[in-house]
Amino acid sequence: MCGFVGVLGKVEREKMSKANDTIKHRGPDDEGYYFGNGISLGFRRLSIIDLSEAGHQPMCNEDGTLWIAHNGEVYNYIELRNELKNHTFKSKTDTETILHAYEEWGEACLKRFNGMFAFTIWDEKKHTFFVARDRFGVKPVYYANLPAGEVVVASEIKAIHALGLMKEPDPVTWATYLAYGIYGHSHRTFWKGIKALPAGHAMRCDDGKVNIWKWYELTEHVDTKWDKRSESEAMELYRNLLEDSVRLRFRSDVPVGINLSGGLDSSILLGLVQAVQGEDSDVNVFTFVTGDPHYDELPWVKQMLDRTRHPHKICLLKPEEVPELALKVQGYQDEPFGGFPTLAYSKIFEKARELGVKVLLDGQGLDEQWAGYDYYGRLPNKTALDKPVAGLVQGSLSSSAKSDCLVPEFKELAEPFMSPEPFSDSLRNFQYRDARYLKIPRALRFNDRISMMFSTELREPFLDHRLFELALSQPADRKIHDGVHKWLLRRIAKDLLPTGVIEAPKRPLQTPQREWLRGILKNWADDYIKKALSYYGDTWLSSDTVLREWKAYCEGKSDNSFYVFQWISLGLCSQLQNIR
Repeated sequence: MCGFVGVLGKVEREKMSKANDTIKHRGPDDEGYYFGNGISLGFRRLSIIDLSEAGHQPMCNEDGTLWIAHNGEVYNYIELRNELKNHTFKSKTDTETILHAYEEWGEACLKRFNGMFAFTIWDEKKHTFFVARDRFGVKPVYYANLPAGEVVVASEIKAIHALGLMKEPDPVTWATYLAYGIYGHSHRTFWKGIKALPAGHAMRCDDGKVNIWKWYELTEHVDTKWDKRSESEAMELYRNLLEDSVRLRFRSDVPVGINLSGGLDSSILLGLVQAVQGEDSDVNVFTFVTGDPHYDELPWVKQMLDRTRHPHKICLLKPEEVPELALKVQGYQDEPFGGFPTLAYSKIFEKARELGVKVLLDGQGLDEQWAGYDYYGRLPNKTALDKPVAGLVQGSLSSSAKSDCLVPEFKELAEPFMSPEPFSDSLRNFQYRDARYLKIPRALRFNDRISMMFSTELREPFLDHRLFELALSQPADRKIHDGVHKWLLRRIAKDLLPTGVIEAPKRPLQTPQREWLRGILKNWADDYIKKALSYYGDTWLSSDTVLREWKAYCEGKSDNSFYVFQWISLGLCSQLQNIR
């Protein structure tokens, strides 16, 4: 996992160096540049596969006509390399495999890759600039036009700003976020002039034209009816794919660890590691806690680890750490993040880096595949999602956002989002919505930045496209059966986990954010809400309404704190970026 900056057009080398320095945390092991005819590439390397100098980037092909800058991993590079025997390899990296695959199969090479990746390839002969992002968008790509018209792409927003694009918030994105609680569902970012290349998309720049297209669409690989396999056949195939996905994601020349929350998904991951590596597996396991037994999941974690040899590292988030840590994390995120769970998660990557564990695996993706969220069980028996999407909070009965706290003129800027309905049933339409537009995109952005903050690579075994395609093809009663969510998944994983973990319900909240914000951190929250109002009171936010809702929240009249952290986020961003 690394970071890159690319500029199509003229740019001063000093500016490229400055932009590259802003993403040094993504790759502290090495840096490199390529300055060609009309192209400049900058790169920061986090060495994971082939730690030698042969992995230096930007990297070129045999005759120096193609140059690549690549962030992420293509896990099946060894298999692909065997299909590219007519090419000369100078390294053992997956990056060089991507480069030769592009030479061999052109843009169609993307469909052969299994991994998380974002890369740029410059063709010196054709003067074309090709950019691609993986199927689910695990790895980020942002793009913009600089004031003089140059096209710039980068792994993080801050690198684009360092090249001269003015920092100016996008009011439409902020209005949509504050009104509906949604973000990460489109190409828009929180910054004017900067767009995100969507997941599963590619971009080509040539002759002054920019062409963007979708190279992967999940629904095209899912049976629009239902999987005709028997339950036992589906279970066997899915289990084999789970093990293969985990096996592939252990390809690394540096130590690999596991994030274990105690929930079903991460426990399945640990069970799969045992199945793949054997009972003697001793990779490090990391768990975050807050010291509150109502939220910490240590009893379930201990059940999982009792029968293993894995060293267990407990990573504690203390309330007194939150003020400083929240500001620091905001600086790395560039856009609003997911609240205290993200802060707690950062403690894992901090500890992993201290111990020299540069790669971690986690369990993102199974809730969306197997209908794990509680609201999936309350869906109407119809196809249509007949009103604009709003953020849904697991375990909460109230709205996630407070649109009535917005100034009417500002609220009108918000863009309602109607999720596509590619399936004939509401359950799969909601699963698709969460996977493609809502939950997974924003979780991946939070997790990429928080892992990179500590120069560690996060891998997502359950975001293997083969798993998603098979799971979404399963009938609804294999996902929710007699009120039990993830029903078939629990059967698949039965021999991997203790009974208590298999039968445990999904626990909706990970941290005592709700309690801390109206308790020990009330003054801190109050300061940042008022800071947000000092910048945007009565232009974006209705000051009186916000203060009234904040008072009601502190009195315990709300069961979720999402909207409170929205206002805090606005305060954090305003202070850190000095924007108005």
